[in-house]
Amino acid sequence: MYNKIKRFIDFLISIIILPFLLFLIIVVGVFIKLDDGGPIFYFGERIGLHGKIFKMFKFRSMKVNAPDLRYEDGSTFNSKDDPRVTKVGKFLRKTSLDEVPQFLNVLLGDMAFIGPRPDSAFYLGQYTDEERVILNVRPGITGYNQAINRNSVTTKEKLRNDIVYVNKMSFLFDIKIIKMTIKSVLFSKNVYRDESNEDTKVVERGE
Repeated sequence: MYNKIKRFIDFLISIIILPFLLFLIIVVGVFIKLDDGGPIFYFGERIGLHGKIFKMFKFRSMKVNAPDLRYEDGSTFNSKDDPRVTKVGKFLRKTSLDEVPQFLNVLLGDMAFIGPRPDSAFYLGQYTDEERVILNVRPGITGYNQAINRNSVTTKEKLRNDIVYVNKMSFLFDIKIIKMTIKSVLFSKNVYRDESNEDTKVVERGE
């Protein structure tokens, strides 16, 4: 029942936000173009509701044709000194502004404001039966794991928190996550994966 109410709220809010979003796209788009002249958006294939693959909007934060580097667990490599990231991209990532275009995905029904962060399309066949419960809800712009860990944990740790969210999903829990997310972004917490683990191997996707 809450899933239907949640979708109605998401759609209504995304309609209200749309004019502000379009203004932000223009402003950020100018800075991205001035930085390196490349495209404004990056479209990543992500896993959505019931395993449906969709294109997720993001402001492009990497250089054009940058290699797809990932940790061994499949999560995206991220580092404060990542040479693939543009000057504007560093600011967008630190402030999470690169995620803002996903409000368009919310409007289209691919995503929700709050939910499990969507995994890359290639990961669909790697979920355990227990983990597949997250496919019963729309992925979110932010979520429980995003609020407490942001980008600092492994895929398996993220999925454990995503399962917690699905099992506890409620309006009050969503409000709590919004508050936690705002605090995390304002204080720039957990922007990057813990780099103290020297044994973490990074590979280029496709190798």
